[in-house]
Amino acid sequence: MSVKGGEVRDSIPISLVSHTVFCERRAWLEAVGERSHSAQMQAGSRAHRRVDDPRASRPEAHRSMTLSSERYGLLGRADLVEGDVDGTHVVEYKATPVRNRAEVSEATIVQLALQGICLEEAGKEVVGYSVYFTDQHRCVDVEIGEEERTRALKFLERTRKICSDAQAPPPLEDDARCRRCSHIGVCLPDERSLSTIHRRVVVANPDGQVLHLTTPGSRASIRRGRVVVKAADEELGNVPIERVQGVTVHGNVDISSALLRELFWRDITVVWCSGAGRVYGWSRPADGPNGAARVQQHVASADGRIDIAREFIAGKIAGQATFLRRNGGEAASDLSSRLRSLQREAERCTSTGALFGVEGEAAALYFQGFPLMLRGNGAEYFLAKWQGRHGRGALDPLNSALNFAYALLTAEAIKALVSCGLDPHAGFLHSSGRNKPALALDLMEEFRASISDSVVVSCVNRGMLTEKHFSTVSGTPRLKPEGRKVLVTAFERRMSTQITHPTFGYIATWRRVLEIQARLVLGCIDGTQRNYRAVRTR
Repeated sequence: MSVKGGEVRDSIPISLVSHTVFCERRAWLEAVGERSHSAQMQAGSRAHRRVDDPRASRPEAHRSMTLSSERYGLLGRADLVEGDVDGTHVVEYKATPVRNRAEVSEATIVQLALQGICLEEAGKEVVGYSVYFTDQHRCVDVEIGEEERTRALKFLERTRKICSDAQAPPPLEDDARCRRCSHIGVCLPDERSLSTIHRRVVVANPDGQVLHLTTPGSRASIRRGRVVVKAADEELGNVPIERVQGVTVHGNVDISSALLRELFWRDITVVWCSGAGRVYGWSRPADGPNGAARVQQHVASADGRIDIAREFIAGKIAGQATFLRRNGGEAASDLSSRLRSLQREAERCTSTGALFGVEGEAAALYFQGFPLMLRGNGAEYFLAKWQGRHGRGALDPLNSALNFAYALLTAEAIKALVSCGLDPHAGFLHSSGRNKPALALDLMEEFRASISDSVVVSCVNRGMLTEKHFSTVSGTPRLKPEGRKVLVTAFERRMSTQITHPTFGYIATWRRVLEIQARLVLGCIDGTQRNYRAVRTR
């Protein structure tokens, strides 16, 4: 906190000011809590690993030194502050690919100037500034004078103005900075125009995976940087924590408090489900991004956004028509054509009541043709008891498998929404009554056929899911743990499948496409996106 003219102001991080120099939108995203885990960020963390350890300090050299200025409302850290009889020297560490030249950017100059201002306010005489490039092992001296300090303070005030704005600055257009920005997968600068993009969005963690804990009575804990799952004294498996980008807990499975803390520290969502797949809840760190946008989301949810709801349903029907045409053969062509007509009707609806009517009619047609997509010897078991689509309380194995696959998709939609700071409860189509995750149910509509239905149909037709995977002890077919593992494995394979995004034209996995759509919803809510366009598979 700082005081200026009797006004109490929040202190601004020096790193945030340097982001403003690079891109004002990037600074705003950082200010509202958006974080990126890209390769660039990981490289920077590795470069600072030693210098950020205060224990490596010596009497004449302080590492990771905390800085602040009451006068200007600043706070931050200096990588290395060296002192001798001549005065103080500030060194900033930077990671730059070897093929790039070791050049000091304007953002770094501003960062050094602000660090010098803080040190001088603390009574230090700063006599020199340097940048050490960790990849080239080269130290470059930087001249910081009155002109650089004045420019740095102007950027500080600009940053303060950006942080006070409720809406993000507009994205850069066709700018080279976007290609090397670690936040490109969060900002989506080119996607705002809803037109084809001739480049690929950077995936936050291409090697990451969702960890599904399905064995009843097992316990997950962390040991030496790995997630270890045990049942009794038997180790069922382990995976490096760096490869985990999400956790879904199925049924009676325990997680140690140490593992939960580590997951929260890494900004990883944990979704808790019943053994049958029904979502019970989810756990997230407290400092989620886009708090102001969540307030706007609840207002929009109460007022209604028929334009967004209309796209959810139109995208869902389009996916059903495409999936039925591809897998149902000639016998399904008429049903597919009628679904296309209902898709166009949904695009013209002006009320949620009319939209639900069209959705219900489309669902009846789609599931009427669903048996046409099942084939092979294994299909007979599923078709023998099929009497149409039923949700909770399914009385046949096919509906039981579909319900579980839809629950897996619900968990993924929740993760995508909370990752960008939206509340899964405040939707535009489904009701939030009985504490349902309405927006998650809204978002997953356009992915039901392409992901969940595809998983179930594929498992049945390939003989991966059979009668032996169901128990009838209770009188109705229920998935055994082995059956759930079959569907989880197939679901994860599907989520990792790469497709060409129908709107933007670049390659992305289904999991990444789901997050992109969640961020487009966020854009419509915070005012940076004019309208929403659902995924329509062809």
